[in-house]
Amino acid sequence: MQLSLQNFSTLVNGMAATVQGACSSLIDLTVGSVLRAILEASASVALWLQYLLLQVLTMTRLATSVGADADSWVQDFGMIRLPATFATGQVVMSSFNPNSQAATIANGATVRTGDGSQSFAVIGGPYTRPVGVPTVTVSVQAVTGGPGGNVQAGAISLLGAAISGIDTVSNLTALGGGTAAETDTALRLRFVTYINTRSQATEQAIGYAISSVQQGLTYSIQENVAPDGTAAPGHVNIIVDDGSGAPPASLLTAVAAAIDPVRPVGTLITVNPPTLLIAAVSLIISVSASEAASVAQAAVQLALGNYINSLGVGQALRFSRLAGLCYDADDAVTNVQDVALNTGTADVGGLPGTVVRAGGVVVQTVAA
Repeated sequence: MQLSLQNFSTLVNGMAATVQGACSSLIDLTVGSVLRAILEASASVALWLQYLLLQVLTMTRLATSVGADADSWVQDFGMIRLPATFATGQVVMSSFNPNSQAATIANGATVRTGDGSQSFAVIGGPYTRPVGVPTVTVSVQAVTGGPGGNVQAGAISLLGAAISGIDTVSNLTALGGGTAAETDTALRLRFVTYINTRSQATEQAIGYAISSVQQGLTYSIQENVAPDGTAAPGHVNIIVDDGSGAPPASLLTAVAAAIDPVRPVGTLITVNPPTLLIAAVSLIISVSASEAASVAQAAVQLALGNYINSLGVGQALRFSRLAGLCYDADDAVTNVQDVALNTGTADVGGLPGTVVRAGGVVVQTVAA
């Protein structure tokens, strides 16, 4: 129902007209008169009651509820807002003198970005670098949830604390999967899917179950296909990624558990990580002003990296898209040339079980 709202002046004028209409003689309603003061006081109370009514109506509908009120609304149906997720990925730790001693990296050891703004903790360990082996690859997770942990390749370069037998650290691929807590708009959209998939063993119901595990998941549902790609009636193979390209086993287990209550009877469902495809991009941009070269270079690198790392499971990185991203990144870019994607010009990815992530973006600048 659409309410007809009134402001203070409208309320006072309406009251004055009603009082005057009920009286046979002219009434003094000038500013400062006793009756005018009574009407204005009554109008103030009416405004307050109108405000309270609007507050009640706002909180009793999910379409208009926000924040804690939206949380309370969906919780009555057994649904909760998805929390922020933590970016994950891998870093390579190295030693200048690998033959001198071995190294052990325990869970919880921290590394940081070069500017110190983001910290990451080692997970899935402990890891060991044997004597004579110069490097060891370890999995890390952002200390703070949210998109701030999604950093580009090469951004991590500092050890949070000294580790015996380890001198340097770097991430050869970007870290991804970090998202902010679910927004009110996203919560409302997911609630509609939640209601529409109750008691339904459908692809939409399976998709909702996957998306409810955590934010930022992309997936591919392959019906009547075994994990090796062969035909298998009654088998549903699901490929899931959290943005990192290498989702942890704990996430795959959680997805499988969420799907089980809604899967069709008599089907076998498997949940697997995607096949990670690394995309290395190199190109040259012409910049209209030399003083804008460094700014344009950084903007292009960021735009390309963000776009590649935003691709979901099964999405292809189109070679023809790269030049357009460069032009959109900064107005100072006047030309893009010598574009190479994995040293060639072919698209990367596009198959149902693959996901593309940025392995390195090299941008050179020249004067226009």
